[in-house]
Amino acid sequence: MYLRTIHLLKPAPSLFVGLALMLSACDKPAPPPPAAPPEVKVIKVEPRDTPVTFEYIGQSQSPQQVNIVARVNGFLDRQLYTEGAEVKPGQMLFQMDRKPFQAQLDAAKAGQASAKAAHDNAAANLRRVQPLAELNALSQKDLDDARSAFETTAASLAAAGANVQTAQLNLSYTSIASPLRGVAGAAQQKVGTFLNPQNSQLTTVSSLNPMWVNFSVSENELTARRNEARSGLIRTPQGGHFVAEAVLVDGSTFPHTGKISFVDPAFNSQTGTFLIRVTLDNPQGVLRPNQYIRIRLKGASRPNAVVIPQRAVQQGSKGHFVWVIDAEGKAETRPVAVGDWYGDQWFINEGLKAGDQVVVDGGLRLRAGVVTKPTVVAAPAVPAGTAATAPAAAKP
Repeated sequence: MYLRTIHLLKPAPSLFVGLALMLSACDKPAPPPPAAPPEVKVIKVEPRDTPVTFEYIGQSQSPQQVNIVARVNGFLDRQLYTEGAEVKPGQMLFQMDRKPFQAQLDAAKAGQASAKAAHDNAAANLRRVQPLAELNALSQKDLDDARSAFETTAASLAAAGANVQTAQLNLSYTSIASPLRGVAGAAQQKVGTFLNPQNSQLTTVSSLNPMWVNFSVSENELTARRNEARSGLIRTPQGGHFVAEAVLVDGSTFPHTGKISFVDPAFNSQTGTFLIRVTLDNPQGVLRPNQYIRIRLKGASRPNAVVIPQRAVQQGSKGHFVWVIDAEGKAETRPVAVGDWYGDQWFINEGLKAGDQVVVDGGLRLRAGVVTKPTVVAAPAVPAGTAATAPAAAKP
């Protein structure tokens, strides 16, 4: 009886299995909650007419840069100007020794007086001989001799007058003046130097107002601009009259604007560029020859342009693309054709339309079809005067 009771109190094997299952079920962690949709910042595409500026590096040039040279041989007596100073038309720059040229002028005048006396005598003799020859009181030979002497002395008098004029010119050349208003360069010859054709260069005078600025445009860029204008991506100013603005080396804007005054019709095969010249008013003489200056050409615009921040544009094996959020909040890639840079933004020529939501922040975590939590932010503003520039990879 006792042994049977013990047997009844022994637990069944199925009970241990159930307890083990219950304990294992208690140790299993709870399933994770569903992942929150990634947060992204987007901007809405709003096409608008956007003014664009094209910027180039140019070098200033004086429209008139005159070499001041000595026109006669002689000793340099004085320097009458301050090197680097502004000079006026007619202002004396150098004075050569006048004494030899004054002596030549005096001798020429004396020769002219002698020739005049001889001519007057010949004229008086002709007046006496001619009526007597008509009365046959003198021979025809006497008349011919008198007329020949008159004509010979007349020629000698004219030659003497030319010698006087030459001597006067040579004397005037000893006073060397500036032919224009501008800035005078350094003196090339020192006082006391004997000037001759080998060392006749004295200095240069460069006009300052107006001032030219020359810059070059590559054939690739010029062709691209023409194609953009032809396709309507760029609207050029009426008649092609761009407004030229100069930016100085310190970043300040030159107060006077100008215009394109010359486009070289010849292509430079060595540099692969076309030369373009801008003329700027320079009344205060701020601009000087051979300065490097940035030139901005204003007046063009991009009609209905799409502009997005550069950080929104990514590049893959098939080209540039952006992430776009559709109406259901899902992310999708959109291939785009990029244009010029515009400050820290990018013109998009193809691929986007009005109302598209383009991801500007958070795009690196996205996958196609992922539901997102977009936050619309305002498009960044572009400072006035920002130049449109070609991307570095596209520059020739």
